[in-house]
Amino acid sequence: MGKRKIIIDTDCGSDDAVAIAMALNEPSIEILMFTTVHGNVSAKQAAINTLTTIEYSNTYEPPVYIGCSKPLLRSSEFAYETHGDDGLGDLGFVPKRLKVAKGNGVIKLIEALEKADDQEIEVITLGTLTNIAIAMRMAPDIMKKIKRISMMGSQGLGSGNVTPVAEFNIWQDGEAAKIVFEFGVPILAVGWDACLDEALLDSDDIKKIRNGSELGKFAMDCNRQLMELNRERFGYDVLDLADPSAISAILYPESIKECDDYYCEVDTSSSLSYGSVLVYDKFASTNKPNAAICSKLHGDKFKQYMYKTLCQSQKED
Repeated sequence: MGKRKIIIDTDCGSDDAVAIAMALNEPSIEILMFTTVHGNVSAKQAAINTLTTIEYSNTYEPPVYIGCSKPLLRSSEFAYETHGDDGLGDLGFVPKRLKVAKGNGVIKLIEALEKADDQEIEVITLGTLTNIAIAMRMAPDIMKKIKRISMMGSQGLGSGNVTPVAEFNIWQDGEAAKIVFEFGVPILAVGWDACLDEALLDSDDIKKIRNGSELGKFAMDCNRQLMELNRERFGYDVLDLADPSAISAILYPESIKECDDYYCEVDTSSSLSYGSVLVYDKFASTNKPNAAICSKLHGDKFKQYMYKTLCQSQKED
């Protein structure tokens, strides 16, 4: 069988960078392009960070296109406190050679799908869903050709990370997320809860990856701001890496511990519950499930996959 063909849409902050590096070192897939979106940082800065990550990964170089710069209806709320002002820990990481490709990310996404066969391309989203929602409104028939949308998004079956009930990627543009969940394309949503508990990286895990390769060092160092934030929160070094958890679940499903099908809808009311994904079990709704929700990973398998893609693959090259 041929490689899985993938388009990755990202708001590339520090945990996105780790996930992108992992994906670039996964031999079973071919990343056709990256599209960037507002979220952790601006869409322009996300493109710079994606290019930087591609250079550090030193594998192949898919084009990077800039997409939507703001949510459909709201103002952007960047996550500088988590990822730093530049999204990569404010350590001066920049691309030395690669440049942003010409063209709009949303248009390029639509064009790639239009040229492809039905079910040929999968879309992975690591950030806000604005690009995907706009594409669905612009070219619904073409977007129906997507094999599956796999996202880091939703609070899963637990609580949120930006409000008690909402996860950042959904909360940043709830209206866009609502469009995506209601569109009818198969969805795998890896929740915020999947990166917690046994999937948390402790100081030994961080040290092992950082010392494993130059890419591993980049992956841990660019999360400096998150580590400092967590040191204040928890009192010790720990990393909760949502996007790498999602990439593991998507590309290495053996790492999934808990995943089931649910009917989901996104709350876009102006109340405190804005941006939450309401997950109905089979007894609470007669609607057909529209998403698979991954809420827990096998921590050992996830960490092994991280080390393999960030460190062992680099040594093999």
